[in-house]
Amino acid sequence: MSLEIKVPPVGESITEVTLASWLKKDGEAVKMDEVIAELESDKATFELTAEKAGTLKTIAKEGDVLSIGAVVCTIEEGGSAASAPAVSASTATPTKEEAKEEEKLALTTADVSKQATYASGTPSPAAAKILAEKGVDPASVNGNGVGGRITKEDALKAQNTPAAAPVPKPAAVAAPIAEINPGERTEKREKMSSLRKTVAKRLVSVKNETAMLTTFNEVDMSPIMDIRAKYKDKFKEKNGVGLGFMSFFTKAVTEALKEWPAVGARIEGEEVVYSNYADISIAVSAPKGLVVPVIRNAESLSLAGIEKAVAALAAKARDNKLSLEEMTGGTFTITNGGVFGSMLSTPIINSPQSAILGMHNIIERPVAVNGQVVIRPMMYVALSYDHRIIDGRESVSFLVRVKQLLEDPTRLLLGV
Repeated sequence: MSLEIKVPPVGESITEVTLASWLKKDGEAVKMDEVIAELESDKATFELTAEKAGTLKTIAKEGDVLSIGAVVCTIEEGGSAASAPAVSASTATPTKEEAKEEEKLALTTADVSKQATYASGTPSPAAAKILAEKGVDPASVNGNGVGGRITKEDALKAQNTPAAAPVPKPAAVAAPIAEINPGERTEKREKMSSLRKTVAKRLVSVKNETAMLTTFNEVDMSPIMDIRAKYKDKFKEKNGVGLGFMSFFTKAVTEALKEWPAVGARIEGEEVVYSNYADISIAVSAPKGLVVPVIRNAESLSLAGIEKAVAALAAKARDNKLSLEEMTGGTFTITNGGVFGSMLSTPIINSPQSAILGMHNIIERPVAVNGQVVIRPMMYVALSYDHRIIDGRESVSFLVRVKQLLEDPTRLLLGV
């Protein structure tokens, strides 16, 4: 008896999934609740498990788009595939009489082959002596004896034919440049994943449906770098996570959102929705594409709490283990292109949010401080926002406030 394994419901708005990969092969024995395949929706990756033990019989193929409830595979009763039919003893083992006949036939064939080889082109003793005196190669003489053997008469008639002079090879002519093969030119086509298609649609939608604008500023990272250098070892020893830049930026953003709540608002129909909490989305580059997990109530978390949340979400993103709940409902997004070397960019808003902050790489540059030119580690920051609900005054003031909090981190502790 077989059991059909179907695509389970994975979310209210998800109607189809893509079979990303089989983790078990067709005909392989599986255990109950063992993960047999990965399903990929437009938002996340899900695991498909065996509902009973048995032998897997795959129906869908990798890359197939399946509707919710579609049959992916079946599981047959029994843990192993049927063994191949045994070969009968009479067929596998020859009898003594058959072995003797085969041995006799092999010896006879070998003798005939040996005789034919000896006669063909072999001179008789007298012929060999004559050919040696003439300096004639026996291989150049056609034998007229039995089986092509070279006789004395053949040797007497044979003449010493000098070897032909080798024909010089024509000098190699360099091929014209236009005729030189430039090498193999190939192309590779890959089907877009459901996640990649959804990201593409959403990004185009944001560009077309929002009045997106970007404002820039720069931050002197010296104070934060000094704090990290001084306390990073004690911080990690106490909290079990490293002290990175993301926690400072997240904390600064949550404080700035309290003063400029429109930056964390969103449009729903003809209404603007303001939130008294800060669910900060963190853009993470996962193996299958960009994902944006959310740190809930980030305004109430300490630096250590934010770092722990970032580490946990990043680990899940790398392993494709993020759930839908962990990637929905954010009010503001932070993306860090600096880890890839980006110096300046204009990040695209993460819909339905209205703003996103872009971090970039830290470069030592000469800056003027109190009338003196000094070298400081500087970072450009960019705030892209929806101009329909966020005015220039609010966007610029928000970014300036973030800059102030980062350049004087004690403000984050004192709330000033």
